[in-house]
Amino acid sequence: MKILGIDVGGTGIKGAIVDTKIGELITDRHRILTPQPATPEAVIHSISELIREFKWKAQVGVGFPAAVVNEIVRTASNIDNSWIGVNAAALIENETGCPTHLVNDVDAAGFAEMKFGSGKNENGVVLIAAFGTGIGTAIFNEKKLLPNTELGHLFLKNMKAEHYAANSIREKEELDYESWGKRVNEYLGHLENLFYPELIIIGGGISKKYDQFSEYITIQTPVVPAQNRNHAGIIGAALAAKNEHLRKV
Repeated sequence: MKILGIDVGGTGIKGAIVDTKIGELITDRHRILTPQPATPEAVIHSISELIREFKWKAQVGVGFPAAVVNEIVRTASNIDNSWIGVNAAALIENETGCPTHLVNDVDAAGFAEMKFGSGKNENGVVLIAAFGTGIGTAIFNEKKLLPNTELGHLFLKNMKAEHYAANSIREKEELDYESWGKRVNEYLGHLENLFYPELIIIGGGISKKYDQFSEYITIQTPVVPAQNRNHAGIIGAALAAKNEHLRKV
């Protein structure tokens, strides 16, 4: 089954058509900048533009950087506050005519990793932590998702963890990979002590550079980069749309 997967991030909106049977992109990925400010009107316009770029008229899955409950956006830590309470899927459907399913962006990436990536052979507790503009998380147990965990908002060093260890903080403070990797290790250690997962998967674009900071990750839980790298959110959004009635991949 072919579905258009879209991954909405703090800086870019990416999309591609996905073969959900094999978990692979069957078109080139297309990326446009996330509008600033990222208001509902501006972002919906950009998503619609992306859908038209693919000349797409069928089902769409969208990974979104917020907690999402029954298609309604419930948080707005890295997007405009005016999103809270908005049924984004309905707006996209009204704009494009495409049936649309919305899911938290890291939950989406988790679907891809648990079905086709680094978590496909693990049936215990798996935690995905994606380091980007903020820190997003997803937790699976026996391949079942606990949605909208948003553990980047846990406090660490008297601040939200994502204000201490997100990749955007590495860039903003011009941290070298050793300094930043040690912050990531502190954060993962905090998660380890709360959930005792059997595997932690590092997601987000920074997963491509995992070997540059992996030596500073010293927690007991095995830690690996996402196999689908920056495509995980697109693939997972398509999978979520395919299985929107399920909490399992």
